[in-house]
Amino acid sequence: LLPLPAGAGRDEARLGGKLKRCGVAMSLGSDESENEVLPPACVFLGPPGRPGPISLLSSDTLLQADGGGQVLSALQALGCVCAIEPQPVAGSMSWRRRTVEEESWTEEPNVLLLLHTEEFASMIYNYRQEVQSSTDRQKETLRSFVARVMEKIPGKTLALVVVELEKYLRSHKGQSQKRPRQAVPSGSQKEGQRKRKRQKEASGPEVSRLDVEEALVDLQLHTGIQVRCLENWKDLSDFASMFTKSVAEAPFKRERENTGFSFYLENEWCRGVKVDRSGKGLLQVWQRQIQQFHRVSPDMASAIVSAYPSPWLLKQAYHRCFSEQEQQNILADIPVRRGDGVTATSRRIGPELSRRIFLQMTSHNPDLCLDVTN
Repeated sequence: LLPLPAGAGRDEARLGGKLKRCGVAMSLGSDESENEVLPPACVFLGPPGRPGPISLLSSDTLLQADGGGQVLSALQALGCVCAIEPQPVAGSMSWRRRTVEEESWTEEPNVLLLLHTEEFASMIYNYRQEVQSSTDRQKETLRSFVARVMEKIPGKTLALVVVELEKYLRSHKGQSQKRPRQAVPSGSQKEGQRKRKRQKEASGPEVSRLDVEEALVDLQLHTGIQVRCLENWKDLSDFASMFTKSVAEAPFKRERENTGFSFYLENEWCRGVKVDRSGKGLLQVWQRQIQQFHRVSPDMASAIVSAYPSPWLLKQAYHRCFSEQEQQNILADIPVRRGDGVTATSRRIGPELSRRIFLQMTSHNPDLCLDVTN
């Protein structure tokens, strides 16, 4: 292990006491690729007896913070067990999964990174100065910060989160409004101004909501990475739990999508319909069958069913036609009404949908594509 910095023993003891109260096991380590000691992180395993994710939480930003206990409690409510490991990026949360076949751990591609509010505001301020001056590009902005982080975690999907940003914006806005205006400052007043300036720099720069929105849009357009702004630590606990559940369920959802049939629609409107012995429900089955065509709304399907309440009646209508062109256009002029009163609109089924339904009802070719015209 690399030597710990001065005062690390006391911090480790405080962290160990907090984790012990939460039922978390702690073990310190280091990354051989880094010369500095990386902050320890908590590892959360999935529930025992089934494969689950491992989430890694940086101790310096979560465990030692005021809301660190809330995050721990929320994740432990999911049935998680905790340990301490270092992370490539301070303040990040990542996941590993135990594979059932090989009984080994695999890294998940997701990384959730918590930003200090003052650090986030400083990067917003630097972006505003960079846009206004177009010369000073040495200070770190959100884009340069993300680029530096992605160098440490190549191939990962990064998500950023900031806590209590609104509180920060309100407090700094109030300070600027309460600051008295002086016409000609004296020597003592200049010293007071310098003191207030140092205090302002220590507490973070003043930025507006518009500055934040512009920087976030610039970050998303150039990197595709989004920033989630949360009101308090309780919201962070809920968000971390939701994120962990999403990571844990992702492979199972992908597997479920792969096992489905391409021709079977699982939308709510096309689920099975109960049909009793008297035939009640068959009309709804017929309507939902028509709704399975592309670009067919419930209003359009209802209009066709009103004109031809069963497939057999539509087949008889086709047989009464004298030409195939007449058969293809038999449904084209059926009116479709939407809305009520003065907002009601009306349109026709149209020849395209009429032709597709005709081909589906009469063709014996199982490979026929209904959307391709002759």
